[in-house]
Amino acid sequence: MQTYPQTLQGWLEHCERLHAKNIDMGLARVGEVARRLALRFDCPVITVAGTNGKGSTCALLEAVAMEAGYRTGVYSSPHLVHFEERCRVRGDSVAAAALLPHFEAVERARTEAGTEVSLTYFEFTTLAILRFMSQAGLDVAILEVGLGGRLDATNIIDADCAVITSVDIDHVEFLGSDRESIGREKAGIMRAGRPVVVSDPLPPQSVIDQAQQIGADLWRFGQDFNYSGDKQQWSWAGRGRRYAGLAYPALRGANQLINASGALAALEALRQRLPVTAQAVRLGLARVELPGRFQVVPGQPALVLDVAHNPHSVAALTANLDAMGYFPTTHAVFGAMADKDLAPMLEKIAPLIDRWYFTDLPTPRAESAAGLQQKWSTLPAASATGRKAGTSLHASPEEALRAAVEAADPTDRIVVFGSFYTVGGVLKNGVPRLHAKHLDA
Repeated sequence: MQTYPQTLQGWLEHCERLHAKNIDMGLARVGEVARRLALRFDCPVITVAGTNGKGSTCALLEAVAMEAGYRTGVYSSPHLVHFEERCRVRGDSVAAAALLPHFEAVERARTEAGTEVSLTYFEFTTLAILRFMSQAGLDVAILEVGLGGRLDATNIIDADCAVITSVDIDHVEFLGSDRESIGREKAGIMRAGRPVVVSDPLPPQSVIDQAQQIGADLWRFGQDFNYSGDKQQWSWAGRGRRYAGLAYPALRGANQLINASGALAALEALRQRLPVTAQAVRLGLARVELPGRFQVVPGQPALVLDVAHNPHSVAALTANLDAMGYFPTTHAVFGAMADKDLAPMLEKIAPLIDRWYFTDLPTPRAESAAGLQQKWSTLPAASATGRKAGTSLHASPEEALRAAVEAADPTDRIVVFGSFYTVGGVLKNGVPRLHAKHLDA
């Protein structure tokens, strides 16, 4: 008799052992298991792809839909601290116990009739979460693409509305080395005759061409919807609909207006099936939350957490940090994957950083702290005339943050950025406790 893991951790360890590769692009294997599971959704599905802004767009869609009274389900990845964060229903992370029957169902389907299908960790866990969501009585399902779009496991579900956020260079070994190639992969989530919202202000032509080629209903930023605003409020206008006098989204950063515009366009495109009121829009924008996206933690010194991990997102982080105003010293805790384009990331933010705390991360994919320091030391920014940022090496994000807090004055600023492992490492180990040094000063 087959025995199965009795805990979520046991299932996750099982998933890690099943496939030789961490990433194995393609839908044939995951699609076959989905067919065996008879996986389908009875509610509208919004699938969100893009290089940056996916998580924020999902959170904005979720917040507005919740304020409109809908039972929402969100699938996103990776997680910051706990695996259960990857699935939210009505804004709350799923309980580990609730996922166990669905992991078992995927395993049964995967090994059905002696025809075993090999699944990666991401494919297996995606199927388990999608099956849970399909049976959760949702009014709307919001799916964040993990990597690319066309061959991502989430693409086994036909989106009623696709959203494509910013398109930039990342994961070149899987998606291609230029924006046109990467855009073509993102565009794979589109479906013929259904709306696709493109919130990138300057999208690759490949995205536009694919929408036109398959006959998708293209909603393009700057043409079919747009925003305007001043320092106090902003307005959104789309096809036949306008929201005026909106408060800025609770998510910080200038780029969030583009993400919010795309989310509102998607909801407008689904108005017949998923109507929302102006009040739901206002409340949703005001109440949306998403840890690790230019998250400012109260206290002294100022503490900013951001999962910026590619040149495009680090450029946005740099602009947002610059807009915060003057701080005597800015300390940076940084850890990243070895396959990232590290030089432009470091160069872009370098003018704002006075001291670096490079950290190891608990994954073999990560660049070591020493490796990060070495890469930094070879850059022109590291030896710029009159500006010599100090560096130190640390075994974990928690240790790096503790060192930064000890070195910082109350009026300084600490920014923790890079991989999800970097930000998750400090969140998991208690930012408030580590950050308490100056609270009573």
